[in-house]
Amino acid sequence: QVQLVESGGGLVQAGGSLRLSCAASGRTFSRYAMGWFRQAPGKEREFVAAISWSGGRTYYGDSVKGRFTISRDNAKNTVYLQMNSLKPEDTAVYYCASRNEIAIMVFRNGYEYDYWGQGTQVTVSS
Repeated sequence: QVQLVESGGGLVQAGGSLRLSCAASGRTFSRYAMGWFRQAPGKEREFVAAISWSGGRTYYGDSVKGRFTISRDNAKNTVYLQMNSLKPEDTAVYYCASRNEIAIMVFRNGYEYDYWGQGTQVTVSS
């Protein structure tokens, strides 16, 4: 099993920045694809960003492209989500997820992922 623990959420003003971290433990991390998803009350779970095991490929949801950046440091078994130019509509619980990467996986599909963190709350005030 892989355990994922998110951190870095909190309250920030619109236009501000926040960096989320997701630390993985339990098994090897370097060959796991990682994704970030979010869910706001009354809304469906939304794909935010994903990164291949090597870091060579990244993917972003349309609503965050250009504002958020996903990265990973496999030596630290950690994936990051740098969130800039935050908007009130970014308010949600953010979850990191992982799975052993395969060539045919759809990175933006939450059902592809096997392991999920507990989530961290991000609140953006206007």
